[in-house]
Amino acid sequence: MATTFLLLFSGGRMPEGDEETKQVMTAWENWMGKYHESITDPGNPFTPVAKTIGADGSVGDAPAGGPSGYTVLKAGSLEEAVNIAKECPVRLGGATITVNETFDAMSMAGAAHDH
Repeated sequence: MATTFLLLFSGGRMPEGDEETKQVMTAWENWMGKYHESITDPGNPFTPVAKTIGADGSVGDAPAGGPSGYTVLKAGSLEEAVNIAKECPVRLGGATITVNETFDAMSMAGAAHDH
């Protein structure tokens, strides 16, 4: 049974110039083509402008250096997800990747509510 994983990107940079942009886009197309059955949301980069909302509802500017983008995929194990992530082209721009395993909390809440 496949589990959903969030690949959270940190750091990195956008490609510079037409040639580098073409190389990076080709790398993304190849990676997404290879893992199209696993990738459920190819994701997007984040803008550097972000807000945080505290437990008390207070809103503030997010600290610099936060996440820079994401991809969502399904895999049979954390190890499989890590192996897919290791080939992710976001690393070409210097980004690091954190692989987060998710669980379906809403179905757990619904099951608890049904009893």
